[in-house]
Amino acid sequence: MIEKNKGSQANVSGKLLERTVKEVFLSKGFQLVPYSEWKKNPEKFGNELLLTRIPFVTIYKHPGHTEFLAVSQKYNFKIRIECKWQQAAGSVDEKLPYLYLNCIEAMPEEKIIIIIDGGGPKRGSIEWLKNSAKQNRYNKTGIPKDILVFSLTEFMAWSNKTLR
Repeated sequence: MIEKNKGSQANVSGKLLERTVKEVFLSKGFQLVPYSEWKKNPEKFGNELLLTRIPFVTIYKHPGHTEFLAVSQKYNFKIRIECKWQQAAGSVDEKLPYLYLNCIEAMPEEKIIIIIDGGGPKRGSIEWLKNSAKQNRYNKTGIPKDILVFSLTEFMAWSNKTLR
């Protein structure tokens, strides 16, 4: 058996988190569609969509992407979803201020969900992110932002309550 390095293990765990998010939306009747396909011909698809690999221009003016964009006519929302998994000491928590500023300044959606779990982030980092998301509700141009920071369990509870 080949032993995986920490980076590859983290990638596998992150993909498992993403698969869980996909399954939640699929179980609620959403259609999974790559953003690149949807962008070419949006009328080809339904009104309850979970788009994948959503592009945006970062605060550094570089191309970036997020895992998902949930678009729903039934629930009247458009929510960008960012997934982060950190099971052991690493750099995910060091990148949280960058993620937060991208949510506020670079991501165009008004509502953003960050799912972060794994038990590995430094003590206080998730609390900092949650508190920052609650305090700063507007970007520089005055667009209101609703940023929700969830563990996987909290996301599941949110989806069961919201997606009825």
